[in-house]
Amino acid sequence: MPNAPLLSQRTSDDDFARLIDEIRACRLCAAELPLGPRPIVRGRPEARLLIISQAPGTRVHETGLSFDDRSGDRLRLWLGLDRETFYDESRVAIMGMGFCYPGRDQSGGDRPPRRNARLYGIRGCGRISARPR
Repeated sequence: MPNAPLLSQRTSDDDFARLIDEIRACRLCAAELPLGPRPIVRGRPEARLLIISQAPGTRVHETGLSFDDRSGDRLRLWLGLDRETFYDESRVAIMGMGFCYPGRDQSGGDRPPRRNARLYGIRGCGRISARPR
């Protein structure tokens, strides 16, 4: 069975840029987010690796850089990637099931991504992967 075409072979740079801009401009959950909206997503259509996480934490919300903490150090070690390669958007794309920090629950842990944010992410992914070049 042949390999599936790369995302860059199925979508134009303009389509991808529009989707990223739309995600970054989203304010769908603004009223429910304790730190306000700051959608975090990065990557380019030609990236060969897509990492999908649960949702950004407080540090990612502050810095705007996914996995900019000890968990990122561990993930890069597991993947065998240095920091420069990991943050090269043409090689690694990163998105969460929720694009914004969802806040803390009553026991002090991070809340799961908001349902409408997860659905938005799924629809966004489907839209970009289904587009012909």
